[in-house]
Amino acid sequence: MSSFRLFLLGGLTSYRALFSWLSPWILIPTFIVGPIAQILFFAYAGRAAGVGDDAFYVIGNAVQNAAIPCIFAMGITVGDERRQGTLGLLLVSPARRIPLFLGRALPVVVNGLAVALVALGAGSVLLDVPIHASSLLSLTGVVAVSAFACTGLGLANAALSLRVREVAVLSNLVVGVLLVFAGVNVPLSDLPGWMAAVAQWLPLTHGIAAAREVAAGAGLASVRDDVLAEAALGTLYVLVGLILLAWFERESRRRATLDVA
Repeated sequence: MSSFRLFLLGGLTSYRALFSWLSPWILIPTFIVGPIAQILFFAYAGRAAGVGDDAFYVIGNAVQNAAIPCIFAMGITVGDERRQGTLGLLLVSPARRIPLFLGRALPVVVNGLAVALVALGAGSVLLDVPIHASSLLSLTGVVAVSAFACTGLGLANAALSLRVREVAVLSNLVVGVLLVFAGVNVPLSDLPGWMAAVAQWLPLTHGIAAAREVAAGAGLASVRDDVLAEAALGTLYVLVGLILLAWFERESRRRATLDVA
């Protein structure tokens, strides 16, 4: 019960702490205005270039926008505690590390799902992209799996914040890589071979592909392989993140480098 309480309440408290010095109203430009502007930009750019239709850009960018909270919020939950000098107090506690850090990931997954669904709904309305009503539940499930996978990468990114000075810069690089490699605005078949190969090991690649098919009316059974691949990648990155956190914590104790920029 104590681990479950740590997982649930600890994660919620940590997420609420993100707004200790920021007004929650910052969510509007960050999680609503920005994602919608991104969709419109790439959709009109795609029209001008004659590449893809509006649905291609709406779905690709909507799902990719889940990366904003999934990458940044996970990095900040660890990086800001280090910057503010509270990470040491956290790590000397007897709290179990797995529920401690996985609990911090749970609100982020929900946040990523919400951002992607809002962007998807707004983009489909503004650009008149039809989405089958019968596909909404399946599409939500696919986006949720994508948000989980992206949060797994965010956890690994958070672990690196124990070594890098500014996690926001690293997070921007990670989000940029996903935008370029994951088939968001350019079909994987049009990417160089090495980029398409790398994309298979990145979160969102399989999720975006599955979301596009489901939005067009395909059933979950037809995209099962992509959904399972997305879930497997998310699990892999979660394990990598937990291993890196444990390793960096041990090294910081040995080298006394926890608070060294």
